[in-house]
Amino acid sequence: MRRSSAAPLNAFVLHRHDWSESSLILDVLTREQGRIVLVAKGAKRPHSQLRSILLPFQRLHLHLTHKRAESESEIHVLRSAEWCGGHTLPPAATLLSGYYLNELLILALPRQDAHPLLFDAYADTLLALQASPPSTHTTGMAGTAGTAATLRAFELLLLQAMGVLPELGHITATQEAVEPEQHYRLEPKSGLCRLGERAPVHDGLSGRALLAIQAALDQGDGAALRQQCQPVLTAIRPQLRAALHYHLGTTTLRTRQLMVDVQQLLD
Repeated sequence: MRRSSAAPLNAFVLHRHDWSESSLILDVLTREQGRIVLVAKGAKRPHSQLRSILLPFQRLHLHLTHKRAESESEIHVLRSAEWCGGHTLPPAATLLSGYYLNELLILALPRQDAHPLLFDAYADTLLALQASPPSTHTTGMAGTAGTAATLRAFELLLLQAMGVLPELGHITATQEAVEPEQHYRLEPKSGLCRLGERAPVHDGLSGRALLAIQAALDQGDGAALRQQCQPVLTAIRPQLRAALHYHLGTTTLRTRQLMVDVQQLLD
């Protein structure tokens, strides 16, 4: 049985690949249903209205049809798509950053698991990338401190949505309150720990910084979260990277490796 969805889905295309000479398979993040995979029949035809719409980083309204197979799994078919406006492609210096966000979402989110707040955070992050000041470098995922802070803020939000980010106001093992003047580390397995006595202070995050980051997370304020990440970029980046690799079950992200390869060619 075929039926059309009653209301359009708010969506972003995360990834697309050819299905046939005229059609596409799309990996899509929706606000209402989470990450779904669908078929866009005829989207590659020269005169298809979908051809110029089904692009990454564009906020869309999608109308779907679907049929239920014997296995009870759903095969989604795109019926129509509308561009909602308000989003354009990130500038060249941050375009790879956008693809990095998409790769994280594909790896982290199971299908049909809605995260409306994360969807909103993704949309807000894309707007922040578009507003990033130009860098002297045209490649890389963090050409400016502002771009780097934008990525770190989204990584925190993603780990929170996955349910694996510890509460940053307390040491995970003991639930002892974080002290503003002390320094701590975020460990993939054990959560938030006090920084070892012999470890350099710059390897950790101050309790004051952690409390400010947690306050921004609690408020759901993306701009404030980016602002709090910016002063601690050197320390927080490797800690978040280790946490992501551990919880995603991978040691290499394609977009990050591409950035490294391109930078090596330029050097």
